[in-house]
Amino acid sequence: MTADKLAGAIREANGRGGCAFVPYIMAGDGGLGRLEEQILFLQEAGATAVELGIPFSDPAADGPVIQQAGIRSLESGTTLAKVMQAVGGFSEEIRIPVILMTYLNPVLSHGIAAFANDCREAGIAGVIVPDVPFEEDAVLEDALRMADVDFIRLIPLTAPDDRIRAIAGEAEGFIYAVTVDGITGARDSFAGSSADRLAWLREIADVPVLAGFGISTPAQVREFGRSADGVIVGSVIVDAFHRGDLVSISELIRAARNTPVPAE
Repeated sequence: MTADKLAGAIREANGRGGCAFVPYIMAGDGGLGRLEEQILFLQEAGATAVELGIPFSDPAADGPVIQQAGIRSLESGTTLAKVMQAVGGFSEEIRIPVILMTYLNPVLSHGIAAFANDCREAGIAGVIVPDVPFEEDAVLEDALRMADVDFIRLIPLTAPDDRIRAIAGEAEGFIYAVTVDGITGARDSFAGSSADRLAWLREIADVPVLAGFGISTPAQVREFGRSADGVIVGSVIVDAFHRGDLVSISELIRAARNTPVPAE
């Protein structure tokens, strides 16, 4: 699954009459032996792509649920190399794009060139590294581009317009629109201007725009799906897998599939 399939998968989901749905899971939470089962469940349930978190001891963007999942994963011996090896081992069964979400230190420890090449070998479609500033990401972006892997950038909706335009102009795969100030985790409410900002971002972007951070209920999936090309849901998915609640995950995906995105 090459990088050019990422934006295409999102647009295909939109073309079927719904918004794209990208669940986040923590690789190795409960052991890497569960990873294939989890990804294939999400695939069969109708997820557009899967964002696969790499556990890190000092996460900057993760809320309590994902932090605890990361601790459990690290305690089970999960590493970046083991995750890519595991995904590569069943990549032929995966029909949807897989996105890695990691922090910079594991990438540097692995080696940037080796990381990019191993992503390609494992069939990874995109990479998110939230602690790399836009002004300093060229080396990582160049290595991933040579490996045909999209470098996905986050854009806070509260950022100044000129910065949003600059980042959007370099976007690959899709734009990860951050809907809240702060870390990941379920929210009861969001800033009232989110819909307007998402609509404007879609106007200026050449790639799909997905809303993420804090989205945790079918109603919120529908709310943001009416303003963006899709949604990313993390903490509630991680918690549901930890508790064995597959029904709640299916309900979230169903809400996305039944929410048409706004016209271009």
